Amino acid sequence: MSDSKLPGKLLSTVVGDLGEKRRWRQYRARAKQLPEPYSTAIDAFQRYLMYAAGGSVAMFEDLIDLFEQSAADRTPIREIVGDDPVEFIETFARNYQDESWIKRERERLDNAIARAAGEDVGKEG
Repeated sequence: MSDSKLPGKLLSTVVGDLGEKRRWRQYRARAKQLPEPYSTAIDAFQRYLMYAAGGSVAMFEDLIDLFEQSAADRTPIREIVGDDPVEFIETFARNYQDESWIKRERERLDNAIARAAGEDVGKEG
């Protein structure tokens, strides 16, 4: 089926998905270009984020920006992440929680329970 025969909503969904996939492939290509030890660090953070936080492509793009600049400046890994890499990456990921679906679902759950308890919560977003 050609693009012109796809319904509008389906076309925008597919193009959106393809756009995300393209951005992900670009991120991965950039990550592979990092010199050691930056490539090892970015791979470890990527694995952690995929399991622990999910993460948006934008988050990974920002992370690779940080590591590319650090590699260019020859900034030591510990100067980037400190003594606790888990704290570093979790703090980094928290900056992207506003984008996540789970945050919205948590807010909906909080509002639903507040309404069930008879509390005034205003309009649900």
